[in-house]
Amino acid sequence: MTKAPDKVAMENVNSPGGRVVRVDAGKYNAMKRAILAVLPKAPPGSTVAELKKRLLPLLPEDLFPGGAKAGWWLKGVQFDLEAKGLVARVASKPLRLHRL
Repeated sequence: MTKAPDKVAMENVNSPGGRVVRVDAGKYNAMKRAILAVLPKAPPGSTVAELKKRLLPLLPEDLFPGGAKAGWWLKGVQFDLEAKGLVARVASKPLRLHRL
């Protein structure tokens, strides 16, 4: 019998009502560490494109082979970190993010 992968609850700042999605804990934690490692601590922060470029080399190849699915995980974890008050948006075009 194989063990089910560990899951973590991921929130979305854009989904009111406290809706959560359970996702793979390994990929979530790897992306969270990478985002927090490269995201500036103060405004104006980074664009999502800049953020993705900086964090790709930090992602484990076994979880994100060749950066596969990194964009989806980046947005999902970004929304979760915003919902948890760890990341904030700067009202700009393009959208910029920074750590709190």
